[in-house]
Amino acid sequence: MLQELENNFSELEKKVLSLQKSHQNLSEMFSDLNKEHNELKVKYDAERKKNQVLAEEQKNIKLYSAISGNPEHNRLMKNHINRLVKEVDFCIAQLQNSGL
Repeated sequence: MLQELENNFSELEKKVLSLQKSHQNLSEMFSDLNKEHNELKVKYDAERKKNQVLAEEQKNIKLYSAISGNPEHNRLMKNHINRLVKEVDFCIAQLQNSGL
């Protein structure tokens, strides 16, 4: 009976040690993955900002092309001018409503 208890205890101790080792490995893996996640997040943010800058540059190039008389971008220029006129009209209306 005592021998059986010792065997059970020994097996239980082995399982606990195995679980501790697995836990340590999983903790290290989690730490590595968390570090990699943070690095990828930084790279993603940098690429997103770069993409926004490139999109703005592309928009400006089209606008400059329209200003220079490129017939492909005349519609873009008209839309841009209309948007600016609406913005100016809105500002004028706000000034009139405020009593200036």
